[in-house]
Amino acid sequence: MHIGIEILAGFAILANAVIDGTEVFGALVLCPAVGAVDDRTLTQAMGHIHRIADRRIAAISIGGLVVTAATTALEAAAGRWVSTAAAAVSTLALIIFVYIRISKPVNTALTAAALADRVPDDARQLQARWDSVINARVALQTVALAALCVGLATA
Repeated sequence: MHIGIEILAGFAILANAVIDGTEVFGALVLCPAVGAVDDRTLTQAMGHIHRIADRRIAAISIGGLVVTAATTALEAAAGRWVSTAAAAVSTLALIIFVYIRISKPVNTALTAAALADRVPDDARQLQARWDSVINARVALQTVALAALCVGLATA
């Protein structure tokens, strides 16, 4: 059971590292870069980025949450309480991450505008709303990832 838990925790770390890396890229590179372009470029770039990311990244994000929750349950079943607590912190952070829904309406609006080849009057406000939660999203993913690593190290 010990090796199975470690393998599962490894998959949880990998899935959540993909999401954390994506979020960090968004905070460090994407937000500042988008601030330097005109509204049409912002709408086209972010609309198509969200269109693709919402389809591809969501499955990894939800998969990471499921595998993390399974890791928590198996750690508890094995009586490994420090690892259980760490995995539970990770699971909680990921649940909160999933429920930060501020980004979704922005993604939907910019995607629709990009596909219709139009620029919404509030393109900058939409992007500012998305930017307003990116640091919280990074923090939650980083906590989740660090907690998984602590859990694996204490196993």
